[in-house]
Amino acid sequence: MKAAFLVVAAVVSPAGLQAQDAAGEHYVSPWRTPWTYEDAKHWSDLDPEYAACKGTEQSPIDIRNAQRADLPALKFESKSGLLKSVINNGHTIRVNYHDAPGSGNFLIVGDKRYQLTQFHFHRPSEEYIQGKLYDMVVHLMYRMSDGKVAGVAVLLQAGSANPTIEKIWQHMPKSEGQEEVARVEINPAGLLPDATAYYMYMGSLTAPPCTESVTWFVLKTPLDISAEQIDAFAKLYPHDVRPLQPLNGRVVKESQ
Repeated sequence: MKAAFLVVAAVVSPAGLQAQDAAGEHYVSPWRTPWTYEDAKHWSDLDPEYAACKGTEQSPIDIRNAQRADLPALKFESKSGLLKSVINNGHTIRVNYHDAPGSGNFLIVGDKRYQLTQFHFHRPSEEYIQGKLYDMVVHLMYRMSDGKVAGVAVLLQAGSANPTIEKIWQHMPKSEGQEEVARVEINPAGLLPDATAYYMYMGSLTAPPCTESVTWFVLKTPLDISAEQIDAFAKLYPHDVRPLQPLNGRVVKESQ
């Protein structure tokens, strides 16, 4: 399946570019209670808000025995915008989007339209495909107007350098916090492969609070990232992955 992209041209004037947050943002840890990947089995005991971490539809999983199904193509509407800041939240490198509803970048699946809220990285990949993991993964997180969440997992393999990731790496904080960025433009389409055949399953956020009812789209085609880019991330986070979670009877579907 080939990707269906609508890439919107950026306005030349910086004022016309879609920024992540026109009003700016200040870093605040998103977690009330600290946690570590080493203590992942006990996340649900750390804070009542993390109770879902012991749920029955948790992520990530090892994708095996997927059922082929007549699934809709994934369509991405992506546009260039100013990169306002890069966040190191103590567990990964993340870029947030705060576009007004109905503007920004979108994932369209059938009659469902999700808006991009953030993307972040893991090393190695959290998802396995037939028992195989990849060098890294980027999770692009989208939300519908009714609050439903979808995650797009793009597997990353060592190869050529990724220009979009390079722009982000140039500004990633070396410790927890946020680095403000000026005059740097990115397009999230640079984090997506041309072919978007996928696996789909119902899961959760892969870090506390582990909220369930997340629709995951794991793209089959990996994207290149250079060994140098992998190493740069690994100096900060050599292993920021949650252990695999049991399927518990869930069905993984595979697009034609």
